[in-house]
Amino acid sequence: MRTVLITGASSGIGEACAKVLASESRYRLLLCARRLQRLHEMQSEIQELFPSCDVFCFELDVRDREQVENTFANLPVEWRDVDILINNAGLSQGLDPIHEGSTGDWDRMIDTNVKGLLYVTKYAVPLMENSPAPHIVNLGSIAGKEVYPNGNVYCATKHAVDALTQAMRIDLLTKGIKVTSVDPGMVETEFSEVRFKGDKERAKAVYKGITPLSGQDIAEIISFVLSRPAHVNINDLLVMPTAQATGTIIKRDLPD
Repeated sequence: MRTVLITGASSGIGEACAKVLASESRYRLLLCARRLQRLHEMQSEIQELFPSCDVFCFELDVRDREQVENTFANLPVEWRDVDILINNAGLSQGLDPIHEGSTGDWDRMIDTNVKGLLYVTKYAVPLMENSPAPHIVNLGSIAGKEVYPNGNVYCATKHAVDALTQAMRIDLLTKGIKVTSVDPGMVETEFSEVRFKGDKERAKAVYKGITPLSGQDIAEIISFVLSRPAHVNINDLLVMPTAQATGTIIKRDLPD
C-alpha cells in the first residue's frame, strides 16, 4: 500500500486524483488543502465508495512555511512515511497587462505556485526516505512552456515550476526519487473562476464551444505515470484538449 500526499486536494485535479487513486485499492491518501470541511466531506464520499481506503485529512496553506514545517513534523506516526507527493496546489489571479497587474495577485501566485511548492517539497522529502518507490509529481501547465498575452506572472510561475522540476530530478537522483511534471492545457475546474475572482460568466466563456480536459482526465494520466515500473520515469507530459493547439490557438465548435 503506497501513501500519497496530495496538496490542494479539496477540488479540481487534486480532488480527482484522490478519487481515482482511491478506486485502485493500492493507495492510502494523505489529503491537505485550506478548506478542511470540504476535505472531510470528500473523505466521507471516498470511504463510502471505497471502504478499504485509508484517508487522513489536514488543513494546510502551502504559502505558510512555518505551518508546512510544523504540520509535517507533527503528522500522526502512522502517516509519517510518504511514497508519493502530488504537488497540485496552484492558482492564477487576473489576466492583465504587466503594467496594470495587481501586486497582490502577483504575490498570491508566486507564494502559492512557487514558494508553496518549494516549502511542501522541502518538508515532504524527509518523509519519503523509507519509501521503496518514492515519486514526486508536480502539476505544471502549458503556461510553463510558452507565454501568452496578459499571462505574464502566472506564466512566470509555471516556468519556475518547470525549472524546479528539472532541478529536483537532478538533486533527488541519489535518493532514487522519481520526479515528473504533468502539464495540462485547458482544464475545466475552479481555475478560471478563481482567476476571474468569482465571475462565473467570464469563467464559463473560457470553455465555450470546446470540450476541455477534466480533472478526471488528468488524474487518470497521473495514475498511469505512477504505475510505471521502477526503471521507467515519465519526466514531462504535456496534455491538451483536441481543440487546443497552443496556449492561445483554439478551435471552437469542432464537430464531435
